[in-house]
Amino acid sequence: MSELQQRVDCMKCRHYYITWDPKFPKGCKAFGFKTHGLPSHTVLSSSGQPCMNFEPKGKPGGK
Repeated sequence: MSELQQRVDCMKCRHYYITWDPKFPKGCKAFGFKTHGLPSHTVLSSSGQPCMNFEPKGKPGGK
């Protein structure tokens, strides 16, 4: 699988959040960590596998 196919857009994931920590402004609730870059990039670089916890965000105001 190419790197382009492995990329996960964290901003569309329900586990992604913005932190108050200026050194680590992005976080993943599923894995429980904060990072400087996108969490999916950290997961891919450390494990060699694309993020397996991606869940699309729900529609605003809906279920």
